[in-house]
Amino acid sequence: MSAARQTAIPWVDRDQPLPPASAAWGADAPMPGLLAAGTDISATRLLEAYRMGAFPWYAENQPVLWWSPSPRMVLHVHSFRLHRSLRKWIQSGLRNDRLSVLFDHDFRGVIEACARVRRPTQSGTWIMPELIDAYTDLHRIGCAHSVETWWDGVRVGGLYCVNIGGMVYGESMFSLMPNASKVALSALVAFCVANGMDAIDCQQETEHLAFMGAQPIPGTDFNALVAQKLAQNSPTWEFNPQMWQSLDSRIKAQHLP
Repeated sequence: MSAARQTAIPWVDRDQPLPPASAAWGADAPMPGLLAAGTDISATRLLEAYRMGAFPWYAENQPVLWWSPSPRMVLHVHSFRLHRSLRKWIQSGLRNDRLSVLFDHDFRGVIEACARVRRPTQSGTWIMPELIDAYTDLHRIGCAHSVETWWDGVRVGGLYCVNIGGMVYGESMFSLMPNASKVALSALVAFCVANGMDAIDCQQETEHLAFMGAQPIPGTDFNALVAQKLAQNSPTWEFNPQMWQSLDSRIKAQHLP
């Protein structure tokens, strides 16, 4: 479909399903990757969206906008780059009993901290109160999780994500001290490796994610990946410190600086 014909955003009422991910606007459209708009931002709608590879992203005073962009930024966990400086920081913190990682200790606190982060390219946050409520409901039914970095007993960083079957969808991170969000991402990768989950959706391309090893893949490949992973069972979300060993062996093979 040409860009000239893609001027009306597909509207989805609460009792209507989202269009298939393949219907998202293409690169020549006014808003590439846009799938639909509506008003429903419930946990049920989020589950529907993630099962088809879509996610919400919108600003205050906008309708709920659903996206399925192509290309899609994906971190294949065996391509994750745990740079030596970060590995040493993690090892030092663990050795001195200053660093710990917790899953789901305070999910709502993590997403609220992500909402407060000031980002250079954004004038405000897209993580608004109704979105926080919806993801918290998703957490209550076991499909959204927080990965939290704690230093000297204080939560200094973290991220939240969605997990359905064998697919993990990264959402947002925050950091109150250097390396804290990178540690959370590293712990998530270690957990995924330990549980046979080999891909984390990162949604959109950024320099930070590329630095950590994420790469863009075509939207059709991403949709096929999601369909494959949905057939798997979700793991139990508990972090065992022994999971760090999988990343320690990875860095020796990669010869990273």
